[in-house]
Amino acid sequence: MVNVEHETAPEALAFRDEEGNVNPTFLASVSEAIADGNAENLRRLAAPLHEADLGALIEALDYDDRPRLVALLGSDFDFAALTEVDDAIREELLESIPNANIAEGVRELDVDDAVYILEDLDEADKAEVLEQLPPPERVALQRSLDYPEDSAGRRMQTEFIAVPPFWTVGQTIDYMRETEDLPDTFYEIFVVDPAYQLIGTVPLDRLLRTKRPVKISDIMNEDQHLIEATDDQEKAARLFQRYNLVSCAVVDEAKRLVGVMMVDDIVDVIEEEADEDLKALGGVKGDEELSDTIWYTVRSRFPWLFANLVTAIVAANVIHLFEGSIQQMVVLAVLMPIVASIGGNAGTQTMTVTVRALATQELRRSNTWRIIRREVAVGICNGVGFAIILGTVAVVWFGIRDLGFVIGLAILTVLSVAALGGILIPLTLNRLGVDPAVSSGPFVTTTTDVIGFFAFLGIATLWFGLS
Repeated sequence: MVNVEHETAPEALAFRDEEGNVNPTFLASVSEAIADGNAENLRRLAAPLHEADLGALIEALDYDDRPRLVALLGSDFDFAALTEVDDAIREELLESIPNANIAEGVRELDVDDAVYILEDLDEADKAEVLEQLPPPERVALQRSLDYPEDSAGRRMQTEFIAVPPFWTVGQTIDYMRETEDLPDTFYEIFVVDPAYQLIGTVPLDRLLRTKRPVKISDIMNEDQHLIEATDDQEKAARLFQRYNLVSCAVVDEAKRLVGVMMVDDIVDVIEEEADEDLKALGGVKGDEELSDTIWYTVRSRFPWLFANLVTAIVAANVIHLFEGSIQQMVVLAVLMPIVASIGGNAGTQTMTVTVRALATQELRRSNTWRIIRREVAVGICNGVGFAIILGTVAVVWFGIRDLGFVIGLAILTVLSVAALGGILIPLTLNRLGVDPAVSSGPFVTTTTDVIGFFAFLGIATLWFGLS
């Protein structure tokens, strides 16, 4: 046993370089084995890899080498690696793998990982794969697939340990030792009644520290946190985060225990949701990946850019209204971008904080007006500070004393409005049932640009008597 570990360790260590990336030498060896069709060498290289590392290797390979790697590894390919790659790469690989092989591969996975893979198949292929599975596994997978997308039911594991309350600690431990069909990893025992409704939980550490004759009902926690299978995965993630959970029971509409969510699943959920929100704020679809085709990426980003074009045209019309003023005082054209830029950045700051607070439910009806007043106060304070700074710069730069007052007043106005718009626009969209992460950007940009140009050019026109 020691010799085996000694032989595989160098290969496992050589997989990543000092920066944590896939080692080019290792990648070249894998590519060479694929090109030569050397399945034995490829298996030797891939055998020590964790599923996450195998996923990283797949992403690093050339497009044509990915399906060949899966084919050469055959039954030794770990399908769990498909949960670690980009959606586009996973879909491409699944198209190249026969359904019989997919069925054989997902049998070795936890239900949540198997569902994650099967939900990418079209309905015909999905039905064919399920048909080739044993009835118990097929029923478990189908039940999870029947839950809404991005729900807790899709993320839960259906394997768990449930015992009646009248069992003793000794009976429970003996049951876990003697029963083969148990989950590989678990952190607590669920206590259920005859109708399989959850009545309590027992952490493993408490179970192991309690004497064998003690009844389970005497040591169980009756206060539990429950997740309904139809709950959105974000709601489940917030529950884990709020109460520092490691695992949590999932129940159906009748409060019957149907599964368990683990903290490793929640980490993936938090990462996915944060990734989607970040992309949405930048006008990128949540499912866009670096591996997507050029045409798909173009179609994904075009609508957002078009929306920004519309807002730019609206802002340009405001500038057109003051064309005469700009012609008489060209310095206004020099300073306009500064006003718009500061206003846009201020609006984006407030919008980002607001969207995130809405996503995490930190912003609620009870504290809405307090947060609005806070953001407006921040906008006014920043407005005063930048009014003094930019007003001074304008006077020194162009030697026109009144110009400093004009641009200072414009900056104060636009930063105040940007703060107000940055919080009110996402709030309004959220109340209307529209995702504020996706839709707030163009509205906030339009508001800050229009108000910024109108305030600066309007105040300048009135103050200097331009026409």
